[in-house]
Amino acid sequence: MTDQTFVEPNHPDFEFNLRELAGSMGDFGTLFPLAVSYIAVNGLNPAGMFIMLGLTNIALGLIYRLPMPLQPKKIVAITAITQKWSPDLIYASGLGLGVLWILLTLTGLLRWLVRITPDYIVRGIQLALGITLFWQALQWMRPAPLLGLVAVAVVLLLRNNRYAPASVVLMILGVVILAWQGNLPRHWDVCLTLPVIAVPRLADIWKSMLLAGFAQIPLSISNAIIAPAALIRDYFPKKSVSEEKLMLNMGVMNVFSSLLGGMPMCHGAGGLAGQYYFGARTGGAPILEGVIEVLIGLFLSGSIAALMAAFPMPLIAGMMLLVGIQLARTARKLRGWELALALGTAALSIATNIGIGFLGGLAAAQVFNAVQRKQSFPTQ
Repeated sequence: MTDQTFVEPNHPDFEFNLRELAGSMGDFGTLFPLAVSYIAVNGLNPAGMFIMLGLTNIALGLIYRLPMPLQPKKIVAITAITQKWSPDLIYASGLGLGVLWILLTLTGLLRWLVRITPDYIVRGIQLALGITLFWQALQWMRPAPLLGLVAVAVVLLLRNNRYAPASVVLMILGVVILAWQGNLPRHWDVCLTLPVIAVPRLADIWKSMLLAGFAQIPLSISNAIIAPAALIRDYFPKKSVSEEKLMLNMGVMNVFSSLLGGMPMCHGAGGLAGQYYFGARTGGAPILEGVIEVLIGLFLSGSIAALMAAFPMPLIAGMMLLVGIQLARTARKLRGWELALALGTAALSIATNIGIGFLGGLAAAQVFNAVQRKQSFPTQ
């Protein structure tokens, strides 16, 4: 079910301008806190993390010619941070999940799962993500609500401005606040740093899968594969991307990233909604972001973590709040039983997690469809 209100005139494959740069910043709300935590808590090598994030973004822009966002795998990230995993265990989780995504694609299991998943369940997942982003944004705005409201106002006033896009203005404002507070580094550690080769052990791969990898599977299938594919069809109907291609790509990028010090990565419906909301329309957005990340990893990896940790999060929260509203609106055209099942899926996802919500909604949809078939063809 395509929401025609999203459809825009055709855009070229690549544009490199302020609007695309602004759009590439639309999903920083997820990337910022988890990336900083990986570095500060787990001791992840900043050079490897940023260089692999950047190279993957550049590859995605060239391959898909769309704003294809990259985000940390949330269950793996949260588990690794709270349990203080070693970097080796984090790399191992990326390799294990990468191989698993490739196998699910090549065996056809993903296609079967996509075939039995109704569109309204996908909309329920998107609704849950929107509400979750909205709520998280409110929490991040609590320490400085006025600053968060300023961010909302800037977004509403400048989101479509070609010369002063909202997210670029907010990033500059954040740096100005850091300077005023005295939180900018006094000495920038500029030196060439290369990623290290890390080959995970089989024991670490299995351990990471038991601790978080298997729990990540339903979340990634729903939020990183099925929901983004549906959103791409909404936003870019002439450039749709199959679920198999997304998963195969996610598998390959995690295998290579894990061997060179990168964090486990995935796509995400929320990230795509954020980048689109703030202006990204072409493959130029991930390429611009990727070039910046590669340069940071190569030359500023020793200074960037402290800068990101001190950045005023209410500014990011103001961006996230409006993205959450936009993402939740994808379910607004549902009616009747489809709406009820979508709302149930969203409620279960919020109460537990996206993976459990997806499985519960899928099971409910199968029961509902079976009842409908039985009523349509009563036994004699």
